Amino acid sequence: MKQLFYNWTCRLSLWLCCWLGGLSAGFMTRNSRPNIVLLMADDLGVGDLCCYGNNTVSTPNIDRLASEGVRLTQHLAAASVCTPSRAAFLTGRYPIRSGMASPYNLNRGLTWLGGSGGLPTNETTFAKLLQHYGYRTGLIGKWHQGLSCASRNDHCYHPLNHGFDYFYGLPFGLLSDCQASRTPELHRWLRIKLWISTAVLSLVPLLLLIPKYARWFVVPWKVILTFALLAFLFFISWYSSYGFTRRWNCILMRNHEIIQQPMREERVASLMLKEALAFIDRYKRGPFLLFVSFLHVHTPLITKDKFVGHSKYGLYGDNVEEMDWMVGRILETLDQERLTNHTLVYFTSDNGGRLEVQEGEVQLGGSNGIYKGGQGMGGWEGGIRVPGIFRWPTVLQAGKVINEPTSLMDIYPTLSYIGGGMLPQDRVIDGRNLMPLLEGRVSHSDHEFLFHYCGVYLHTARWHQKDCATVWKAHYVTPKFSPDGAGACYGSGICPCSGDVTYHDPPLLFDVSRDPSETRPLNPDNEALFDSVVKKIEAAIKEHRRTLTPVPQQFSVFNTLWKPWLQPCCGTFPFCGCDKEDDILSTAW
Repeated sequence: MKQLFYNWTCRLSLWLCCWLGGLSAGFMTRNSRPNIVLLMADDLGVGDLCCYGNNTVSTPNIDRLASEGVRLTQHLAAASVCTPSRAAFLTGRYPIRSGMASPYNLNRGLTWLGGSGGLPTNETTFAKLLQHYGYRTGLIGKWHQGLSCASRNDHCYHPLNHGFDYFYGLPFGLLSDCQASRTPELHRWLRIKLWISTAVLSLVPLLLLIPKYARWFVVPWKVILTFALLAFLFFISWYSSYGFTRRWNCILMRNHEIIQQPMREERVASLMLKEALAFIDRYKRGPFLLFVSFLHVHTPLITKDKFVGHSKYGLYGDNVEEMDWMVGRILETLDQERLTNHTLVYFTSDNGGRLEVQEGEVQLGGSNGIYKGGQGMGGWEGGIRVPGIFRWPTVLQAGKVINEPTSLMDIYPTLSYIGGGMLPQDRVIDGRNLMPLLEGRVSHSDHEFLFHYCGVYLHTARWHQKDCATVWKAHYVTPKFSPDGAGACYGSGICPCSGDVTYHDPPLLFDVSRDPSETRPLNPDNEALFDSVVKKIEAAIKEHRRTLTPVPQQFSVFNTLWKPWLQPCCGTFPFCGCDKEDDILSTAW
């Protein structure tokens, strides 16, 4: 009888353990360290998603995130182009603090994998913080923070040297140059000028042959050959880089190994999705950090056939819908592995949608909704206001909307907080922990001032009054749109940060809490607080500048030049090329 009772008790205990274990798979406490999945789009406009007001593109999976989580309506990138914006996202610091802001209009982001600039090794990313506290960390997709410093294989700026345990993706990013049939994107106007200059130089020795053979006067062969050699050397000096952009920049890597050079652009999205799902499966016992950095929706908008023609917004909309489907596959995997309630999911974009990219009459860039401007514009809302969605079931209230100013830089201290880490004490961290705001413990953003740079130039500052909901925004520099009356810089392809810009003294002032489209500038005649607001903002700018210290400039002329000895190469340079991926198409599709 005692043995029977003992057996029954053991079985009951085992059943309770299993039942409680099952509950633990579905519920968690706030003190538990969650898995973290970060999803970042490339050049996605805030007006491209249904949950932000778009009715021409279907994004049910991203909308699901918003309905099950918290949606931020004033979420701001620290820069309006990808390299500096992503540097700020990774480090929680304005890019000017790490030298990841450019003083030049030509190179606003890193332009060559064979360059020597990148995210400095003394910067601590959120991946490095979480790695130190026991997280398994992975990056799938676009990096664009540099690769090597002094030699081809030193990989000093590689993701694995910045806290990621695993990397699969593009150390650079996607360009129209990556598709051979597309019009080149990298320095397009400069290339045209270089071709014209080459043609002119090549004409010189030909023209010198005319007087020689017409016997007007003697032209030594040495002179003719010297000019011919100069023309040839000039051509080689630039064509050796720009002529092979696809081979040099469009590379797919796994950790430190080159997998495809050049990459097969039509397959890269499916391979990335496969790797992301495999990472979740591999580390599902957690905790893990997975950063999925999509190539969508950057040109050339490479889209699978099954999504082409789906949206009402042409190829761009199709590309958005394909990305949404990929988000859905990731969420589905979390559901299947019973990780949903254990996982914080965050979705955003690195900057606003690009307005200038067109093919004939067809718009190939995104929509920034009601906001003025777009990618490349340091201060206008359309270039820096991005989607911001957090989902963490049982911790964050579903369907909540927050209108307070927040920043991509806030992800750094937020992840440090929920991951159980401590922020570095030897540097300024510009981001703020968002958890009190997301959980509803406070109703006011911790940001009083935010500063909006275009390269190294401060264009705009934002003041969020502590005692009310008013958000003032002062523009000291704005781009000149071209042609006149347009809403972007169609003439140059991207708006400059300096030179052909408009300076404002006193600044253009807007109350973006009442005028988010920035259509009604304020002045002393229509705003009694104008002078006091400008004075307050200028004092904050002065204080902010006191916190800046000189650092090596990663966008110096030397760093941005293509260097053959730094060029990643699968094979023997310059005969680089390989494809080590299996020929079997991913079952993820």
